Amino acid sequence: MNAVPRPAPLPPPFPTAAAHRLARMAITSLHAELACTPKPGLVTPWSRGSHDDMDAATFLRSLFALRGYFVAVAAAGAHNLPFDHLRMLGIEAETAMLRATDGINTHRGAIFSLGLLVAASARLRHVEHAAPQGAAVCHAVRGYWDSALLAAPLNSASPGQRARQRHGVPGVREQAAQGFPLLREVALPTLQAALRATADRQAAMVQTLMSLVAVTTDLNLLHRGGERGLAFAQQQARRFLAEGGALESGWRARLGPVCDAFEARRLSPGGSADLLACAWFLHLQERA
Repeated sequence: MNAVPRPAPLPPPFPTAAAHRLARMAITSLHAELACTPKPGLVTPWSRGSHDDMDAATFLRSLFALRGYFVAVAAAGAHNLPFDHLRMLGIEAETAMLRATDGINTHRGAIFSLGLLVAASARLRHVEHAAPQGAAVCHAVRGYWDSALLAAPLNSASPGQRARQRHGVPGVREQAAQGFPLLREVALPTLQAALRATADRQAAMVQTLMSLVAVTTDLNLLHRGGERGLAFAQQQARRFLAEGGALESGWRARLGPVCDAFEARRLSPGGSADLLACAWFLHLQERA
């Protein structure tokens, strides 16, 4: 008589401490992006960049409001809850962000992208009992949720989605469904190579940001400057990198005129900034 196979044992509940640890890494990554300076057109502790409606304090209020979201999305990802549950957590987080910032959108893109990466990292950790590589986390987003991502409704009221529809270009939803190729192929390798080449974290993050600006179809740039603004930003980033980027001495002085040019044109690469924070999270979570 054949023995009845036993079902595979269920993994133990995801530790609350682990969810909090991933959430802290997510918040740390968003803070690292804010603190990175100089950044063309973006808010830093010492500059509003191209923004009249927000400053560093606005971002800090938003970060405070998002702490619970990243804990919840880590736990949801670890326990393989449906994508609709993750989406509802994101909608609630966006509401909390807007409440904290008096209606200013500081982190809508990061709530989406970083939330997915936190959930995927938590799921991999729960299954494999080890810290995953950053590229594996990106692939996991595609593996777990690609169909659900492409089927989810878009927020047609957001400036980025209006730019996406107007110019007929893919956005971060498509990036996520493809496993974030910009993170896997550009941001994370650039960040980690720059960290190995220099002890200057700021330089490594600026190098990563400008590498992203150079190749990303940044919806925030399209919204603010149209196709000409996007092309101008990419050209400026490529020139900065061709001159040695942030890995050559004197990079801050060379980046100054680029910052001035972005602000004069009111350009802000917010999509690239979100990806920079995501890359820093992927780097951190590999080591914890």
